Amino acid sequence: MNAVARAAALWVGICAVAVAGALPATAAAQQASGAPPAGLRAALEQAVADGFPGAVAYARRGERESRTAAGLADTATGERARPGHRFRIASNTKAFVSTVLLQLEGEGRLSLDDSVETWLPGVVGGNGNDGGAVTVRHLLNHTSGIYDPTEEAEFFAPYLERDDRTHVYTPREVIARAVRHEPLFAPGGGWSYSNTNYLLAGLVIEAVTRRSAPSEIRRRILVPLGLKDTSFPVTDPDIHGPHLHGYDLKGRDVTRFSPSYDWTAGAMISTVDDLARFHRALFTGELLRPAQQRELLTAVRFPGSPAYGLGVQAVKVTCGAEEGGESIDAWATDGGGPGFTSLSLTSADGERQLVLAVNVYDLGADLRNERPVPDTDAPGRARTAVMCG
Repeated sequence: MNAVARAAALWVGICAVAVAGALPATAAAQQASGAPPAGLRAALEQAVADGFPGAVAYARRGERESRTAAGLADTATGERARPGHRFRIASNTKAFVSTVLLQLEGEGRLSLDDSVETWLPGVVGGNGNDGGAVTVRHLLNHTSGIYDPTEEAEFFAPYLERDDRTHVYTPREVIARAVRHEPLFAPGGGWSYSNTNYLLAGLVIEAVTRRSAPSEIRRRILVPLGLKDTSFPVTDPDIHGPHLHGYDLKGRDVTRFSPSYDWTAGAMISTVDDLARFHRALFTGELLRPAQQRELLTAVRFPGSPAYGLGVQAVKVTCGAEEGGESIDAWATDGGGPGFTSLSLTSADGERQLVLAVNVYDLGADLRNERPVPDTDAPGRARTAVMCG
């Protein structure tokens, strides 16, 4: 499920572009609430008309923020979608993981240029894989070349064929499956999105801190930022508290799904407000020291690949460019996993944000290389409404 590689371009239509430097810090205290930007509510209603049961969004322009929702959180009960509903954020999780590792580097407890072998002896090896040649940086910017078994339909057979939504994969099981394959390229020699990279990154966090990766994310990010609606389940297949239900393209409820296989690659649950708070803190330098902030936003570029930093992607949002309109540089994270698709955009000047979530993602279709979400231009309209004008 290469959500960052596929979903952003497929679902929203943004283009990769190199964006350099840290964003300016802005006050994140009391913000004014107001009506959504013109066109945002209509975009969400269009998403529902085009096949998503529900859609929720957070928008910010300067200090004025707004929240809006359309459609249903639960098609069985008719419960309406609300902006405060929780959802699985999938690969948006990766930015939390990279933040913790960058904090650890800032504390002098590791270097991004440490090899994986240094922290995880013997974990990456065999079939041409060499943990001594793969660095922590290679993991975070997806240049390790390590194979991703979550691209295989067989990997998800317990969930999709045997309907065992509680099936548990441990991170080391997934990594062991990955290294049965030869690497796609030599470390640093190319770019390929791989969830395996972030499972290894999670194990590095644990090796350095001697605490669980979810507990470090909670201690270092969730608690300081007051992200009380964000959680990191490890094996629990349920979403607790008020939440969107997630669906496949046939309308089947796939909300209940073990997040174990995704762990530090994509297991977290959050809300649009909490994601917006995290990204505002991250991109304005609140969470990292200046040297690590520069590393976060240093994007690698290979032909045909996105401009990818450390868990975040540099993008260009076009605002009517075909008529000679402006283009906005921004940073993005996104996620696509069973039942849910989401995107967060923060303009490079830190002044505008959009966090958008909808409740369809068809894993089976994705594994067949088919479009996993309804065909709509609504997310692009939402993007334009918030980021442009």
